Amino acid sequence: MMRSTSLLIPPARKSLVSRPRLTRKLEEGMEVKLTLISAQAGYGKTTALSEWARQCRCPVAWVSLDKYDNDWSAFWSCVLASIRRQLPRFGESIAFLLEPASAASIDSAISVFVNELHSISGEFVLILDDYHVIENASVNEAMRFMLQYLPPHVHLYIASRTELSFPTARLLAKGELNVIRIEDMRFELEEGVVFFRETTDLSLTEKQVAELFEQTEGWVSGLQLAAITLKRSSNIPDTIREFGGRQRRISDYLLEEVFAHLPESLREFLLATSVLGRLNGEMCQAVTAKPDGQKQLEKLEQLNLFLIPLDDQRDWFRYHHLLSEFLQQLSAREYPELWRQSHHRAAAWHEREGLCEEAVEHYLKARQIEEAIRLIERLLPELMLTKGHVLLRWINALPEGSYAFKPTFELFYISQLLMDGEWSRGLRRAEEAEKRFEAMKAFIPESDWNTLMGNLYYLCGIFAYLLQDLPLTSRYFELTERCLPEGSSFQMISTKRYQGHEGFMDLLSLTRDLREVEQFLLKWIQTWEKKENYPFIGYFYLTYGLLLYERNRLEEAERVLGQALNREDLRANVWIWIQLGLASSRLQQARGNGGHAIEWLGRFGSNVDSPDLHVIRKRIEAEQAQLFLIQGQREKAYAWLKQSGLSPADDVTMRHFDEYLILVKALAANHRIEDALRVLEQLERSAAQADRLRDRIKLKIAQSVVLWQSDQPHAALEPLATALRLSEPGGYMRSFLDEGPPMVEMLAELLHERQEAAMSLASLNYVRLLIEAAGGGLSPHPLSDAPLTEKEEAVLALLADGFIYKEIAAKLNITLDTVKFHLKNVYRKLGVNNRAQAIQRVRKVNQS
Repeated sequence: MMRSTSLLIPPARKSLVSRPRLTRKLEEGMEVKLTLISAQAGYGKTTALSEWARQCRCPVAWVSLDKYDNDWSAFWSCVLASIRRQLPRFGESIAFLLEPASAASIDSAISVFVNELHSISGEFVLILDDYHVIENASVNEAMRFMLQYLPPHVHLYIASRTELSFPTARLLAKGELNVIRIEDMRFELEEGVVFFRETTDLSLTEKQVAELFEQTEGWVSGLQLAAITLKRSSNIPDTIREFGGRQRRISDYLLEEVFAHLPESLREFLLATSVLGRLNGEMCQAVTAKPDGQKQLEKLEQLNLFLIPLDDQRDWFRYHHLLSEFLQQLSAREYPELWRQSHHRAAAWHEREGLCEEAVEHYLKARQIEEAIRLIERLLPELMLTKGHVLLRWINALPEGSYAFKPTFELFYISQLLMDGEWSRGLRRAEEAEKRFEAMKAFIPESDWNTLMGNLYYLCGIFAYLLQDLPLTSRYFELTERCLPEGSSFQMISTKRYQGHEGFMDLLSLTRDLREVEQFLLKWIQTWEKKENYPFIGYFYLTYGLLLYERNRLEEAERVLGQALNREDLRANVWIWIQLGLASSRLQQARGNGGHAIEWLGRFGSNVDSPDLHVIRKRIEAEQAQLFLIQGQREKAYAWLKQSGLSPADDVTMRHFDEYLILVKALAANHRIEDALRVLEQLERSAAQADRLRDRIKLKIAQSVVLWQSDQPHAALEPLATALRLSEPGGYMRSFLDEGPPMVEMLAELLHERQEAAMSLASLNYVRLLIEAAGGGLSPHPLSDAPLTEKEEAVLALLADGFIYKEIAAKLNITLDTVKFHLKNVYRKLGVNNRAQAIQRVRKVNQS
């Protein structure tokens, strides 16, 4: 019940002052995506929103956020629950959104949520009150993405004390943002006059009201506090004059005045219960250890002392933020023992009620570290899978060394560093933990100690691998083998999830030296291949298969990928399973079975048991589009492009590197060169930070392919030469060969230029090796008989009509150098040496 009150629209307060100007401003939000109400505490944001929401002409979902919601799962649980109060069947198929793994694939997760919003018929409003408590970066990024695609009939209202932590400039530029700030929330003088006349027993002159307005600047809570203080004043003019200073000083002064005149029992009650975010009579009784909790709440409500009801029955309340902050600061500063005792009693009550997360928070505030650790340890197995960020915050709040003898805490913390990409820091922390755990060996049963150390060594091995230290990786995996022959339990976590792995879609990109990694992978595949329930081996099968494929050792790659696909234990790890399928489809294409590869890929993805099936389908459809491009089926690739949901206008990141690379190629194949180059530029900026060699090679190759299809094909050779220089030490081949005939043409042109200029930016032997390998199946015609491109045919036709180079350049709107470049390719493809021979060859072909 306590948390469910956060989903209720707060009841209307008594004696509300009509504020038509503010109401009109709120109503304007029904014409835009986002309305932001931004003002400090005490300006009536919640009151204004709740009154408007109760009169709204369409369904309204309300969420009152607090510190417990500053977590991916908690936040989206509240949002979905609030919408379901209005639309009970909403989002039945997207429970995966609540899982922490969805935070690692924000655009995919929120895309499905937005699709659900599209299914709502009619106007709908979602209100998020007190959004300033949300600091979680994943939640803020999700909100940014959601607003980008929010359907026009859904309107989001956010009330916050601070500016939003995600950008809104694009919404503002598009006229999709309605901002209500302090100047809109302030009472106007006329409203203030009504406020004092109709909601207080004070008989103030208009001049006195104006003086109060000048002091409080129309601040609603300041006026309310002033009214409470003035009721006790024997000299109203003098009291009004004492209200000088900025708003915070006014609030402190007024609250002190109000607090000082309350009965002692009520002051003690306020101080003790100020530790509670939400309160009712029973909880207040537990925290104060007195039986009059309900009576005290009723007394506070009668005094109109900033007690805000949370339900229509008036069972649950919260203190106004200003009062709560004032009381907590006063209690912690002046009454530390009462502060500690109140948190202790609150923790005990919450734990008895089964509200263990809230109990932990209170134990931490009370500095009862042992109690907090006891409860965290009980919650650890469950929250590791659902609320990792909450656990991490708790552990960070514990004093250094307080959980030194709780190894499970340390393992969890280290695993979070792995998930957060802090690999160097994680390895250092793990190595420090290794020394501490070694010292505990005599005090732990041998089987438990082996499990503990095996899990630690396993995590250390992964850190070392990601940091590209293969000898250290092997050392840790050998230690893991010694302690846990059947492998770490960490390898079984979230096996049905596909989301969350986007940063590692190409495992081969994690290594720079293909020759060194081959021996490493062989060793560990041979070590683990006989183990029947060992899904971690799938990462190594996949990486080795990709390595063999990249080096054009297709039969060996087929054997390795086949072995992996025949393992039952790998089917449970959805991400590995899908990646094996994608790699196998590319292999079938390379071996000349392109049509079968596309069909097989579609069937493969439909038999997967995963909550992320929609994301998997999108990834498979992108891979099928890539195969269409290799096979020259531009129309089918373009059809994918139009329904993929990807756009050149997106904020491109490395999260979906492969899909956006396919988007680049599909755009270029359909003559949208500028769009393709724009996406490439964003990908290159992201890749520069990641420092992943294979991704850099792929980007340079893609850039060369795009430029080759542009009006400046000669510009394609520079990025191609860079890609070759980066690739030759590792013997990369398929990244080039999979581009098909255009790559053969570029390599031939590059070879020709390098020979003429005696340049060595790319090894001539390496280029010849790639051309020779491509001739085995990718290009059915010899190079001298390759078909002319559209642009080459246009240049040749104008040449045959007698136009000179400058005239051809003007007619085709290209540079003189580009004309010469095209003609050089024409001569080479036709096997001629000059203009006359080329024209004669064309006429002969036309006559035949």
